[in-house]
Formats: sequence, C-alpha cells, structure tokens
Amino acid sequence: MLKTEKIPEAAITRLSVYSRHLNYLEQSGVTTVSSQDISDGMDGSSAQVRKDLAYFGEFGTRGVGYDVRDLNRNLKKILGLSHSLKVVIVGAGNLGAALSQYKGFLDRGFSILAAFDRDMSKAGGSLNQIPIYPMYKLDEFVRQNQVDIGVVAVPAASAQETVDILVRAGVRGILNFAPKAVTTPNEVELRNVDLSVNMEILSFYLGLKELRAGEAEAQE
Repeated sequence: MLKTEKIPEAAITRLSVYSRHLNYLEQSGVTTVSSQDISDGMDGSSAQVRKDLAYFGEFGTRGVGYDVRDLNRNLKKILGLSHSLKVVIVGAGNLGAALSQYKGFLDRGFSILAAFDRDMSKAGGSLNQIPIYPMYKLDEFVRQNQVDIGVVAVPAASAQETVDILVRAGVRGILNFAPKAVTTPNEVELRNVDLSVNMEILSFYLGLKELRAGEAEAQE
C-alpha cells in the first residue's frame, strides 16, 4: 500500500485528523466527500489532503470524490486501528486518572485494561472502572494479556525504570507523559509527550505575535 518509505510524521498526524472528521461525517449520514470538504473540516488545504492520501495509494474518483465509509475504513487500517489495541496506564495519580477518563481512547479502538501504581493503598481500587494493581504485577499482567501499549504517567525519577519493565514484558509501543526523555529498543515505538514543553512552545508563539504586533505599531 505504501508508495514510499519516507512519510512525514506530520502527514500521519493529519491522517488521524482526517479520520476523526470522516467519523463525524459518517455519523451524520454523509456518504461522499471531496478533498476540499475534508480540508474545510480541519482548516487545511485540499492539495495537502490529496498529497497525504497519495502516500498510501489511490482513493476516490476524480470529479466524484471519496466514499466516506470506504476512505475512513482505509485510513483506520493505515493507522493500525482496524482492531482493538490493549493498553495499560502506569501511574494512578492525577494525570493517570485524567487519561483514564479520556473517551477518545475507546472511541478510536484503544482498550485500557488496567492501571498500576507503587502506592499500595491504591491497589484494589479503580480509575473510572479501570482496576488498579500494584507495580509488582505489571510485568506478569502485560505478558499474560499481551498488552500492546504502555502509557507512562509516573514521576521523572521512575520513568526509565517503568519503561524498561514494559519493554521486557513485551509491549510494542510506549506513550511517555513523564517529564523526562526515555529510551527504548528500536523495535519498540516511543512517543514522549512533555506537556510543559508544549506549553512553552505555545508561549513562544504568543510572544512572537505580541512582538510582531509591537513592530507593526511602531511602523505606523
């Protein structure tokens, strides 16, 4: 299906956005959509939509558009969402609790099986009906349930140790929310999500806009 091995990560991100928009259209009873319609739904350009889809093959009919259901099915297959993925959350604190409540995980096929925490007082409890287990059971649980993805929401000091346990147990992907960069073997996909870094990037662009506005006023 891939026309090239070099696919920009930004294009993958946009595919996810396209698919969510197609979900909305499908639920709304829309059967056919154009690249312009898709781009309007995510504030992009029709040319970008066509370019992104072209990485993976030929979709739709010129002059007619795309079949909403068929295109969404193909995008979900490309994104690995054609079957449910098993997930565990490590860290049952405020962040872990917030992540467990995110409805989008289940809607997109991610099944959160359990949460784990070092605080033994939390063991036996639950996060939004997701059972909490003690950390010493993490390795066994991941192996027995063939967990695909581990979500790490622990303090920075425990991040790499937690990732190492998940890797040894056999997860294929890790989403790391700990405020520390971690490493994994090449065969394990890793995404580091540092919330403070994203806030700082946002702050930079806010400041840049203020600077440009000030320069524009000075030139008037």
